[in-house]
Amino acid sequence: MLLAIDAGNTNVVFALVEEGQIRARWRIATDPRRTADEYAVWLSQLLQLEGLDRSVVSAVIVGTVVPRALHNLQVLSSKYFGTEAVIAGQGAAGWGFALDVEEPESLGADRALNCIAGHAKYPGDLVIIDFGTATTFEVVDYRGAYKGGIIAPGINLSLDALVTAAAKLPRIAIEAPASSSVIGRNTVDQMHIGIYWGYVAMIEGLTRRLKAELGRPSQVVATGGLAVLFEKHTDVFDAIEPDLTIQGLAMLWERVRGG
Repeated sequence: MLLAIDAGNTNVVFALVEEGQIRARWRIATDPRRTADEYAVWLSQLLQLEGLDRSVVSAVIVGTVVPRALHNLQVLSSKYFGTEAVIAGQGAAGWGFALDVEEPESLGADRALNCIAGHAKYPGDLVIIDFGTATTFEVVDYRGAYKGGIIAPGINLSLDALVTAAAKLPRIAIEAPASSSVIGRNTVDQMHIGIYWGYVAMIEGLTRRLKAELGRPSQVVATGGLAVLFEKHTDVFDAIEPDLTIQGLAMLWERVRGG
């Protein structure tokens, strides 16, 4: 069974993948100081809850945008699973698609993996929106080439910045406002409207501009933990794929395994 590890800026997601299907997934807060031993204790307990042990893992692939976290994940793979981890984007696990941008080496692993899985699942021109620490937009053409995209502050980052900078504003939950009105009658309602509907307007506006510039019909796929938060209040998404990055890791591993 494949252990796919997606190490992001906020969380590290571990997923067991068997024949392309995700059997189990777990997440832990990203901390580059966390040792391989700490990961192993945590993972062993979670595997036991699924009725499994470490021996079910025969291969490990890691995609990370946090370079300092990589070493301990490699040690985890070799010490506790007896296999050298494949690192997404390196060596035989190169991306395998055209990066038609000015600085191809700067593309984050998560964004590249989203492109791999998105193109495989949705042929044709594509806009992929990933709601993570940052909200990223990827444009993938019908040939699978990465044409560029957008990086915007994630909704949590935006809220944190607002609350930190304005002493009298309270911390609020990120959720859809109870009313469809955009005229807030109190401070909390006004914050909900500004954060939520402001973000919906950004998503719709940027997507519209991307599709217009691409100049061809394209599908819009959303991924990331907060994608479902917006699903009911915008028709901009053609599909939501919560596990697109993990799927990209699994597809990349299959390519490496097949030579």
